[in-house]
Amino acid sequence: MARGGIGTDQKIAVLGAAVLLLGALSLVALNQGARFGPKQATPAERALTQVRAQMGPTAEVRYLEAGKRRAVCGYAGIAGQKQAVAFVSRPNRILMGDDPLGAEFADMKAEFCPGFNAAASTAKASATTSAQG
Repeated sequence: MARGGIGTDQKIAVLGAAVLLLGALSLVALNQGARFGPKQATPAERALTQVRAQMGPTAEVRYLEAGKRRAVCGYAGIAGQKQAVAFVSRPNRILMGDDPLGAEFADMKAEFCPGFNAAASTAKASATTSAQG
């Protein structure tokens, strides 16, 4: 008694052809610049998200400077207020300058943004020196 329909060998051949076709289409898409998966946030977007998680929804990034290894450093504050706080933002962590872990913040700043705030520190030191002299 003969059975009708598609045999197992035919199903395997059709699925194999489908896999090859999808692979070829993926390569063409990648060669034309397509990106698969979620879009990664820019360092500025990431820092703003982290700042708002720490300081609240009205927080804003006021200054941003690129650091080493995808880190950024800058200043953030609450909209409408003059006070600003320094921060170091890495892809999975942010540390604020007013954090109780002051030594850890200083270490992160020195490691990831060695030139950050150097001009302000130099100006402050020279003003102190000239006031004493």
